[in-house]
Amino acid sequence: MNENNRIAFIGPGMMAEAMIAGLIREKVASPASLVAAGPRPERLEELKAQYGLVVCADNAEVARQAEVIVLSVKPQRLDRVLAGLCGAIEPGALVLSIVAGASIAKICRGLDHEIIVRSMPNTPAQIGEGITVWTAASSVSETQRETARQILKALGEEVFVEEENYLDMATALSGTGPAYVFLFMEAMIDAGVHLGFPRRIAEQLVTHTVRGSVDYYEKRSSPIHLAHLRNNVTSPGGTSAAALYYLEKAGFRTAISRAIWAAYERSQELGQDAKSHPPEAGSSLSQNS
Repeated sequence: MNENNRIAFIGPGMMAEAMIAGLIREKVASPASLVAAGPRPERLEELKAQYGLVVCADNAEVARQAEVIVLSVKPQRLDRVLAGLCGAIEPGALVLSIVAGASIAKICRGLDHEIIVRSMPNTPAQIGEGITVWTAASSVSETQRETARQILKALGEEVFVEEENYLDMATALSGTGPAYVFLFMEAMIDAGVHLGFPRRIAEQLVTHTVRGSVDYYEKRSSPIHLAHLRNNVTSPGGTSAAALYYLEKAGFRTAISRAIWAAYERSQELGQDAKSHPPEAGSSLSQNS
């Protein structure tokens, strides 16, 4: 993409800031080509001072001047934002949404605009270590898909999928996933404190154990199933065997599975006001739909 293409962020929250920082860090866009719009002047001034981008309180005004519009608002505010932007977006502009649960069909109808990319990043994007699942409407050109890919790669890894229903799955698995990991780490740290460790040491032990375990899994010379790695550290009658027996008895796997399913259902609920049978990402949408 052209470094000087204007990219407008509608909703200057933490994920929008992560994208802004990543685009500047990776030299995908210059600060002068980035603009953020939102209702809180103090937040806009904070971003302006930090990154040197342009800020504005009027969503429609910044959208009119942008080649790419990033929708980064909370799902509960989306309808009002779409209504305010309808008619303000140039016909050839790309709209990139990171709004959880908001289908391509919903955004298309709300904006009366077809060129939509829907994506789901996650929290580690704020340090360039995220992973984003995304898809695109059929009206998005190959050039615009590449633009979307470059923007999302500034957050970390990106995975394109043809079918939009994977986005709700990704919301539950990777989008919400850091919350599960943080809760697990918190529980381990609290257990360490209960055993008698100072919290500082418990935190150090847990964070390095989690990071090291992931690195050990990823950096092996050949792929291996996680169950095999778990078995390798579980000696018969040992401490790991005792701990894992208790976790299985307490329904650890079931609780994780049900939590992810609950997040998936909630993601679908957030988009329920879309049409009963919205078109798939690869199908055509009428401007008058």
